[in-house]
Amino acid sequence: MSLPEVIEILPLDAPVSAVITVPGSKSITNRALILAALAEGQVTLRGALWSEDTQIMTAALQQLGFAVEVEPDEKEFCNRMIRVGGLGGRIPNGGTAEKPLALFVGNAGTAARFLAALACLGRGVFRLHGSERMHERPQAGLFAALRALGYRIDSAQDRLPADIHGAGPRPARCRVAMSESSQFASALLLCAAAGGWKVDLAGDSQEEAPYVAMTRQLIAAFPGKGGEFQIEADASSASYFYAANWLMQPRAAIGVASFPKSDWQIDAAFPRFLPLPGEVSRRRQLGDSIMTAMVVAPFASGPTRFRDLERLRVQECERVAALRKELTKCGASVVEQNDDLTVFPAPGGLHGAEIETYNDHRMAMCFAILGLKIKGICIKNPACVKKTFPNFFQKLAGRSPSGLGAAIRDARTAHPLREAELFAD
Repeated sequence: MSLPEVIEILPLDAPVSAVITVPGSKSITNRALILAALAEGQVTLRGALWSEDTQIMTAALQQLGFAVEVEPDEKEFCNRMIRVGGLGGRIPNGGTAEKPLALFVGNAGTAARFLAALACLGRGVFRLHGSERMHERPQAGLFAALRALGYRIDSAQDRLPADIHGAGPRPARCRVAMSESSQFASALLLCAAAGGWKVDLAGDSQEEAPYVAMTRQLIAAFPGKGGEFQIEADASSASYFYAANWLMQPRAAIGVASFPKSDWQIDAAFPRFLPLPGEVSRRRQLGDSIMTAMVVAPFASGPTRFRDLERLRVQECERVAALRKELTKCGASVVEQNDDLTVFPAPGGLHGAEIETYNDHRMAMCFAILGLKIKGICIKNPACVKKTFPNFFQKLAGRSPSGLGAAIRDARTAHPLREAELFAD
């Protein structure tokens, strides 16, 4: 059963005590899937996220000819144990110029970028294509680096769709800037050993460096000869529950099970930013969880300036404009200046509104948390959370101690939705 087109989150009317299990990290899962395919032997990934983005990556690896087995995870419904038969850098399948092997990447930036590099190691022609939004997102820096390594990339305006002409390993050197997207650098680094590539990183992007550092750390820790690897919980997904705990004080005691202890994910720092300080930087301090902070900022003791948001403009939607518009709908005072947003306290409180999510999973989840406190918050296209957290609304509605016990209903009919009806598929 599909989620309704619009749902309403009803405010919590009782104290809540819960420990929430969140699915595995999308960033780590999709990096690990590439490394597993390149490993010399079978790799078992435990705690791997099973959502739209990782399903896209898994399906692409299967199309490329890799043996991939997927089994349920006992601890978290939206995780899987995934076994990948690594082939030491060999890519079994490939297409021709007349009939390229088509790989669909949806709106998954990691799949689009990582698969472009991986396809170069194959033999034949591979066509990468995705959603309309993915065809708008930047690829030029990555394509330029791959061409510098000696590969042919056919693409109008250096965006998807693109035809990648695989030529196998080609020892060579390239240079890529981190300023446009860390995923360009990560794609090259993940495949560098198998391709014989030397990758030089240009620029000093404080915003993107943590994601490149994650890639390097993952490569160093990964069982390249085969074995097992544990995916840690997604820190960005955990941010919604830490925000809910802060919003609902003193009537809440909400924690997250198995919260990451490493520094691989920049958003593992999120709990340290509650209560909110006067300034938060997307470049230096938080990743996607800065969106969570913005949505709860009207309840801070003073104005909060969110800085260095340029990268948010070219992700799943134009997130800076989207956040400003939807927060304003709810009665918040928000000022956009260059690539900064300043959110002011709302002494009189916020009010309900129908939230446009722009098919962006994080917009849906951020504003759903606001609905736990504010009456009348309705979320359009709630099923977009399937990109990274398909059972998110089930976590809100589930009984304590594994859920928050929130009531959620169809906003058009006022029909209360059972937990089984809240899965995004």
